[in-house]
Amino acid sequence: MQSVRENILFGMGNPLLDISAVVDKIFLDKYGLKPNDQILAEEKHKELFEELVKKFKVEYHAGGSTQNSMKVAQQTFSLVLLLPLKAMDFRISGEAPSCQKIRQKHIICLKWMIQRPFKAATFFGCIGMDKFGEILKKKAAEAHVDAHYYEQNEQPTGTCAACITGDNRSLVANLAAANCYKKEKHLDLEKNWKLVEKAKVYYIAGFFLTVSPESILKIARQASESNKIFTLNLSAPFISQFFKEPMMKVMPYVDILFGNETEAATFAREQGFETEEIKEIARKAQALPKVNLKRQRTVIFTQGKNDTIMATANEVSVFPVLDQNQSEIVDTNGAGDAFVGGFLSQLVADQPLTECIRAGHYAASVIIKRSGCTFPEKPDFH
Repeated sequence: MQSVRENILFGMGNPLLDISAVVDKIFLDKYGLKPNDQILAEEKHKELFEELVKKFKVEYHAGGSTQNSMKVAQQTFSLVLLLPLKAMDFRISGEAPSCQKIRQKHIICLKWMIQRPFKAATFFGCIGMDKFGEILKKKAAEAHVDAHYYEQNEQPTGTCAACITGDNRSLVANLAAANCYKKEKHLDLEKNWKLVEKAKVYYIAGFFLTVSPESILKIARQASESNKIFTLNLSAPFISQFFKEPMMKVMPYVDILFGNETEAATFAREQGFETEEIKEIARKAQALPKVNLKRQRTVIFTQGKNDTIMATANEVSVFPVLDQNQSEIVDTNGAGDAFVGGFLSQLVADQPLTECIRAGHYAASVIIKRSGCTFPEKPDFH
């Protein structure tokens, strides 16, 4: 395993300060919120975030899709234990059952405590010059993510309110400053670009295609020219639908493409793949044109509690997820971000892709037992 160093992993995206609190029905009704929902903030929600802080006991966390993955990766860089588990098999598609490759599996048990080196994960994004921005910087520092934010005063720091009632969570996101990232004012600065060049693996969620596609392209080209690893997430169906042009400008540089089954299906329709079979979608996405031929593209599609699919140039593999007691599941919203974080934590250490996927599965299995993309201080894995 390669030793993990500072700034080896780079992420760029939409930073949000997650603000969660147990609220009452009166609060939900005041802002027209459903008990279990996810919405973007409208004008009527303008005062919601401040009122949430004033009226209720809140918890703050550094959030946003890419930043979540950077946090999880930063916390999971050290491999602690490998436990044999014969039941965890994967099979290479296209082979007869009699000659399917059944391999002994291991479960990666990762330390859920701060790991050295600190600041192995770097993150860029835009925040406001305000109270929430200061809290966000503090929370990123506590997670030992090396966050370098572009700070501006035109828009407030992006926030996501998690209004909890019983087992329900009503999420209200206000992207605000997250939409204001400027390549020429931040990424192009010499001190910041040096951090980009220092990285070995790059990860950007597709959401950032709506903000600064030119920044993504600059980093993707840097990775390709340096023969480093550039990874992208489909993130949401609407990205493939309405931001198809910028996405496909970046796609030739993508070494590893992540997505879930819904995102994969939409991507396939938009690309005219003429198939709804997820393995075939993965194969066709893998075969899309690529610039750096020294690295063949890998496509990884998760499917919730169903098997994870991985397509490489040679084969399509199927990986069962960890068995999960359904009664222990609290919140699946952060599962995708956690999977990517766990995966990247092993990728930067030159672990095989099979180990990266196992790390992703384990990270996701821990996150879904908790509210938000948070983790316990100690492993609760048996």
